[in-house]
Amino acid sequence: MKALGRSAGKNKALVYGTGFVVLLVATILIGAALGAEAVSPFEPGESGSAILYEIRLPRVLLGACVGASLAVAGAGLQALLRNPLAEPYLLGVSNGAALGTMLAIILFGSFEFSRPVLAFAGAAAATFAVYQIARSRAGMNAERLILSGVIITTLLSSVIILLTTLLDATKLRSFTFWLLGDLSQATVNGFWICLVSAIVGTILLCTQAKALNLMMVGERDALDFGVEVERTRLLVFAGAAGLVGIAVASSGSVGFVGLIVPHIIRLMVGSDNRLVVPFSALFGASFVVLADTAARTLIAPRELPVGAVTALIGCPLFIWLLRKN
Repeated sequence: MKALGRSAGKNKALVYGTGFVVLLVATILIGAALGAEAVSPFEPGESGSAILYEIRLPRVLLGACVGASLAVAGAGLQALLRNPLAEPYLLGVSNGAALGTMLAIILFGSFEFSRPVLAFAGAAAATFAVYQIARSRAGMNAERLILSGVIITTLLSSVIILLTTLLDATKLRSFTFWLLGDLSQATVNGFWICLVSAIVGTILLCTQAKALNLMMVGERDALDFGVEVERTRLLVFAGAAGLVGIAVASSGSVGFVGLIVPHIIRLMVGSDNRLVVPFSALFGASFVVLADTAARTLIAPRELPVGAVTALIGCPLFIWLLRKN
């Protein structure tokens, strides 16, 4: 019976995994084809190919990397804190990355590689601050972490607002649009940086999936089973900081991905993080690509911030999930 159960579980995981891969490929093809004007790699002429390969495709692929990064970070933090509301934006990680990116814009201007470096530094600093504030002699719990995250988020938001007064009108408009979620400045270099970050971060959290499964039951029980709780906590925080930092540097604040996507995946495949983490990456990538495609096409030739589109989709979905559970 156990062998049959395991076989059925593997078949179910294979079916879902194949479905998510097919969905991702389909959304990338749709996103690359749609825009202000449809293009095809099979059409004659250089203009269509240039739009497709130099503008549209890097943007679509970057959106997929951003979605995967945010979804994986959200899945890891929710499992670690045993709280379905835990996600990068609530814990201050995203605001730390946004502040780092803003400092890169002010100090280094258009130097592209300064953004991911300072964004990661900002996300790591915010994560470290939340971690240190939440620690106490009695130990650490999810409630203290979330309250610490709210405090750091509020503080960093205030600093960002103050720093916007240093920007001129042109930079202020550009930064405000970017802060709401913007993939229009996608570059090939930015895509490769985000892709490497997404792959490394996802692999890191996948290696901690079994430990996270035990920690979801309780940290004391996990300790009894030999889990190094402190080490797992630090690795998950570090992985989430790296994923969110690079994603925010590339696209700005794209909300609700890290909150909604892991919920949907758990409803479909259960709570086993060995499935939740990789499937969240695939579905999160598809979610952001579809949202960005809608942002580019709904009021073309003008664009909507992709973060506004994910919020418009995520808010009703989250209310439905909240009422359902």
